[in-house]
Amino acid sequence: MTTAVNVGLIGAGRIGRVHAENLAYRIPEVNLVAVADVFLEAAQKCAADFGIPTVTQNPEDIFRDESIDAVIICSSTDTHARFIADAARAGKHIFCEKPIALDLPTIDEALQAVAQNGVKLQLGFNRRFDPNFKAARDMVVEGKIGDPHIVHIISRDPAPPPIEYIKVSGGIFLDQTIHDFDMARFLIGSEVEEVYAIGGVRVDPAIGEAGDIDTAVITLRYENGVIGTIDNSRQAVYGYDQRVEVFGSKGAVVVGNRTPHTAVYSSAEGVQSARPLYFFLERYMDAYLAEMRAFVDCIINDTEPPVTDIDGRIPVVMGLAAWKSYREKRPVRLAEIG
Repeated sequence: MTTAVNVGLIGAGRIGRVHAENLAYRIPEVNLVAVADVFLEAAQKCAADFGIPTVTQNPEDIFRDESIDAVIICSSTDTHARFIADAARAGKHIFCEKPIALDLPTIDEALQAVAQNGVKLQLGFNRRFDPNFKAARDMVVEGKIGDPHIVHIISRDPAPPPIEYIKVSGGIFLDQTIHDFDMARFLIGSEVEEVYAIGGVRVDPAIGEAGDIDTAVITLRYENGVIGTIDNSRQAVYGYDQRVEVFGSKGAVVVGNRTPHTAVYSSAEGVQSARPLYFFLERYMDAYLAEMRAFVDCIINDTEPPVTDIDGRIPVVMGLAAWKSYREKRPVRLAEIG
């Protein structure tokens, strides 16, 4: 059993800093010993803010450091698969933000390196660690709602990402809905066999000009007969809209939005309550800490990561199937994708 884990961080941007703060200050079993970023100033600032002793522009310095047990990959999506493979060959355990890559051959090559070198890989599907969604999943597993019949996932961002990001992100199904595809599997505990996606450009014409859509509804047909729907928008003007309902033979479980407070003001003019939290970092800060603790625990206790390599692959298959469905205007079985 490992008693302390030396960790190197690759990528000192927004999500990298979230993980750095948690690793440095909230998980005592970790020593955050190095940070790498192609933008040296970002790495230097991260190191200064969180007391990280080693700073580099080159991730290879982290892979070569024999004292480092694990790496946290928070770099751009196009680097994930390469860094996973490099880390695996260096014998490092790996936590990587989603997605592994935007195509299956690249994903499979990275996963092969992980398997061949016997290291652990956990994917960053943080919503599984949200206490509200986890409670819903636990109720399903415990049979409290009976046999699940319908799952409905609402996932709407408060504002679209930059157009330059959209051009390289793989589009809505691979940068936004991918979290919902993972949640759909997590809540029901059965694989999806078929998707049907419709969508359009209802928020910003520039998103369409970039080859993407900003509004979508996806229906899911599960292997166990459950029917699912996912409702996406790039812009909900009232805040970050994240809700779930699972309906079954004995009842239903509903997860609503988180708000800054639960006070409700009533007057002659009406009844008012707080809007949902505006940003994903506010909504899921507890989940980011919980997922990183789970990663560290699986290293210390030599157990399987709670979000595995296959959990990283299947949502990409679902995203590719959704794009195929949208473009061909028909249901698409995941078996068609691979």
